[in-house]
Amino acid sequence: MSLRRAAWLLLAGLAGLLVAALLATAVTLQLLAPRPGEWATSVRVGRWRTDVSVPAVLRLATAAPFARWLDGRRLATRWGPVQLHWQAADRSLHLQCAPCALPAPALGSAPLQLQRLQLSLFRDFETVQGRLRADTGTEGGPALQAWFTGRLQHDGLALHLRLPATPIADAYAVLAPQLPELGQSRIDGQVALRVHLQLPGGALRVVPQVEGFTVQGLGTEALAHAASSCGVPSRLRQHDWLVRAVLAAEDQRFFEHPGYDLVELQAALQANQAEGGVRRGGSTLSQQLAKRLVTGDERSATRKLRELLYAVEMEQTLGKARILQLYLDNAPWGGGLCGAEAAARGYFGRSARQLAPAQAVWLAAMLHRPDAEARRWAETGRIAQARAAWVAKGLRHGTTRRDRAALAQGLQELDALRRPQGG
Repeated sequence: MSLRRAAWLLLAGLAGLLVAALLATAVTLQLLAPRPGEWATSVRVGRWRTDVSVPAVLRLATAAPFARWLDGRRLATRWGPVQLHWQAADRSLHLQCAPCALPAPALGSAPLQLQRLQLSLFRDFETVQGRLRADTGTEGGPALQAWFTGRLQHDGLALHLRLPATPIADAYAVLAPQLPELGQSRIDGQVALRVHLQLPGGALRVVPQVEGFTVQGLGTEALAHAASSCGVPSRLRQHDWLVRAVLAAEDQRFFEHPGYDLVELQAALQANQAEGGVRRGGSTLSQQLAKRLVTGDERSATRKLRELLYAVEMEQTLGKARILQLYLDNAPWGGGLCGAEAAARGYFGRSARQLAPAQAVWLAAMLHRPDAEARRWAETGRIAQARAAWVAKGLRHGTTRRDRAALAQGLQELDALRRPQGG
């Protein structure tokens, strides 16, 4: 065979392979092309991007012929490296991400750093089910295991996930193994979850259950006699207007929860979904105090988990009255002011115990965004009136109709001011 003929045959073979590859790609893309109204996502193919049907991709990935091709492959994803494995015996697809960065918007902007996350997926016609497992990466170590089922539909996937009762200590060991508090504290109790998630819309409903959650060993009992760095303590009493207004603004169920409020957390989750972002927090006064005195205000999941440990222990070592007093004497009020007494004198020129109802509501409304409201006050003599009205509405317990009328009038008068009194 001449060299020219050999070269021609080689080029013809390469061209045939290229044509076959292009045809295979075209056929695959045609099979994966979304129909009108179908759940779709955009993927990159070489230099081009194209839309594909998510249900079709899921069906293809869990079909034996294609799944065998996936077996053993490793993908680089934004969450971490993902290893794929196809188990022919039970026709299941397994994915392992290790290490894995799991987004947790409800807990902060920084993702949770997991040592290992595993997903086992089974599909039977249009039903998907499987197991989600997160662990420390060591055999026999603590793990979180949840089971899910879902119905694959034309326009999405409705998932139902269940985490059975699991030791809270195990959850901390998996979700935040780097916390120094884990080595010095004893964490008891169990947590369970039911989660309902609708994709692609992202509608989420979480139903948590917590039993017997206690923390010991963090040393929060030392705060029983701690002095505030914000100046003179306010010595407010529970029936004083500022105390009542702060509770209405920041933690209306303060005397009912054990340091965390599952009811408020669920309400915040629903509200934030409706707003499309974090607009409402679910932190209790105890958690806010832990953030102020111990953990700092970094927006991360690990900080929120630390904060929860201190809040739970403070409820047990200090009690409600001392927590409330510490919060009032350390809370930030913007403009370099902290503590209720300094804020009352700085903004209104009087003691915190002598504030009028409207003045108390005005100050309590600032706690939502103290620095921003202090700047607004300095520039206009006002704060967000809608927030103040919302706080006033929460002052139902122990207020008469005359009190509410006087409060509404007082808020209108304050809003009409062009500069703060006594500031």
